[in-house]
Amino acid sequence: MMKRAIVVGASSGIGMEVARLLLQQGWTVGVAARRVELLQTIGQVEVTQIDVTAEDAAERLRSLITRLGGMDLFFYASGIGKQNRELKEDIELATMQTNGVGFTRMIGEAYRYFATQGEGHIAAITSIAGTKGLGPAPAYSATKAMQNVYLQALEQQAHARGLKIHFTDIRPGFVDTALLAGNFHYPMMLKPKKVAQEIVSAINSKQHIRVIDWRYRLLTALWRRIPRCLWRNMKL
Repeated sequence: MMKRAIVVGASSGIGMEVARLLLQQGWTVGVAARRVELLQTIGQVEVTQIDVTAEDAAERLRSLITRLGGMDLFFYASGIGKQNRELKEDIELATMQTNGVGFTRMIGEAYRYFATQGEGHIAAITSIAGTKGLGPAPAYSATKAMQNVYLQALEQQAHARGLKIHFTDIRPGFVDTALLAGNFHYPMMLKPKKVAQEIVSAINSKQHIRVIDWRYRLLTALWRRIPRCLWRNMKL
């Protein structure tokens, strides 16, 4: 049986590596991103340009699904994030637009497609940043928490409707991609290929939540236990 996957946000980093791994495992793959020229290096894939913040993004996704002959897995890797210690308005609003509105638009379209089809699998990269409100990146951590809860809500809704839609919430720590490029040194940096391998493993085993890697599983478990009165006084 042909397995068909669409990867949104495949122009670099984790999304590109996941698309390559899916190809290696025999999936028929469609890829999308704003920068389509970078998608040509992935291999034998269907390519389309999608800006998740644009109003025609859902229509473009439907077109890609048609060209691929259907969709069994929707993998979402699109997003932006910056430190914003001075709370600059343009950074906050752009983050909300991409990680909030764009995420909702694309995940929602995939959900509606699978609801009509009767089954499917939605996997998305969120972040450990959704565990707590992070002062250095307010909009980023807030939108990641929103993504965690949105996927949880859709999972509950799908179950209530009797839909066979699986969800996998991927929560990596710091990954060595263009998103974290700059002068700031991030600890415990992960390599995209290693992260992609864990992601595909989580997808194949239909895990509900996968925190990557074991060090970040320990870290987030600790974060959850820190009282608010102490958290507000921590310097990150």
